[in-house]
Amino acid sequence: MTTANTPLPRIEAIAAAQRAFFRSGATLPIDFRRRMLRRLLQALDAWEGRLCDALWQDLRKSPEEAYMTELSIVRGEVRNHLRHLGAWMRPERRPTPLKLLPSRSRIVKEPLGQALVIAPWNYPVQLLLNPLVGAVSAGCTAVLKPSPYTPHVAEALGRMVAECFDEEYIAVVQGNREVNTQLLDLRWDIVFYTGSPAVGRVVMQAAARHLTPVVLELGGKSPCIVDRGADIGLAARRIAWGKTLNAGQTCIAPDYLLIRRELVEPFTRAFAAAVERMHGADAQQSRHYVRMVDLRAFDRVAAYLGEGRILFGGRTDRDDRYIEPTLLGDIDPAAAVLREEIFGPVLPVVPVDSTEEAVEYVAAREKPLALYYFGRESAGRELLRRTSSGGACLNDTIMHIANEALPFGGVGQSGMGSYHGRLSFEAFTHRRAVVSTPAWIDLPMRYMPYRWFGRVKKIL
Repeated sequence: MTTANTPLPRIEAIAAAQRAFFRSGATLPIDFRRRMLRRLLQALDAWEGRLCDALWQDLRKSPEEAYMTELSIVRGEVRNHLRHLGAWMRPERRPTPLKLLPSRSRIVKEPLGQALVIAPWNYPVQLLLNPLVGAVSAGCTAVLKPSPYTPHVAEALGRMVAECFDEEYIAVVQGNREVNTQLLDLRWDIVFYTGSPAVGRVVMQAAARHLTPVVLELGGKSPCIVDRGADIGLAARRIAWGKTLNAGQTCIAPDYLLIRRELVEPFTRAFAAAVERMHGADAQQSRHYVRMVDLRAFDRVAAYLGEGRILFGGRTDRDDRYIEPTLLGDIDPAAAVLREEIFGPVLPVVPVDSTEEAVEYVAAREKPLALYYFGRESAGRELLRRTSSGGACLNDTIMHIANEALPFGGVGQSGMGSYHGRLSFEAFTHRRAVVSTPAWIDLPMRYMPYRWFGRVKKIL
């Protein structure tokens, strides 16, 4: 199945209609925003089965994993916004300095306007609809662009959104990179992109032509560090879960393992046991083990298996787009598997002799989207102090994304801007400074020729 490109005239007509709708002020009232959020929540309920079926067809993602990693996250985000939207929209009073009295100061929240959301294929429901929640609660209109690499999901989302919203408010457009280019040639008030750093640069360059603000949720090589003091069995289980979730096709999956040299063998045994516990003796037969999205992704990730010694796993089936969870050791530092974001179930193992060596290894590379540390919490906090990443977990993986009270986003090469919870609302909102000055008094000292300047200077 392939998705047909939405024609450019159609895209331009949708953008023009949304521009007019936004300028009408229809999206501004809180009652409208809440009604639209409830409508999205109802649509998620009505379309849950069809979305889960589409995720199975495109990624062979089980209904349980589809719900936990996609639908439940969006549902939780909607409920959170419904609960707090009134407080988030409320103007904020700010102190007014003596020199401006008797004026009053406040911050007013206003929507940025027309939003463009471009989503990737790895979590195609969550990463398209979660930003939409922020756009709706902020009072924006939105054009949504799902990935063509998960065509069944893209088609289902297009039908769901068309059933749920008028296209002058929210619309889905479909297609390949040509459509992305056409979308980015148009002027938007904010562009929200999730995907690779390489395409992120293209998005930012296009947005710069119109001085459009961007939120870039990118990726990178997220390190996972296993230090002395770690519970090896627990660490192996949580790392195996984080690496096999969505078959490693997760932007915050552990991308490489820095581990104390003496812990490599016991960790390998524990990792093998954890994989078997979750997926059975043959992960290919597991109902919960996702497949590579397409043959190009399969070939790219499978090629990494020849760049080191297989410590565990390594079996593949191209016809099934299956790659077994794999630990890879004895790797040349210049190998592609240690330079490129893997985005698959292969975990390269890099032995280190000290925590300091692990810190230097991480700090010498681009800032990752996530960092994971297993060991004593005090040592983990010190390691976090000396490194940088978009987010982090101590003695866990992935779970920081599950707390909507925490910001989710990258830093440096792994992205800019963040969202989830209130930050999703703020990502699509302009904080407008307003000073209200009464008309019953007009102090002459502010006007030329600046009489009494000596006195005024003392309060400035």
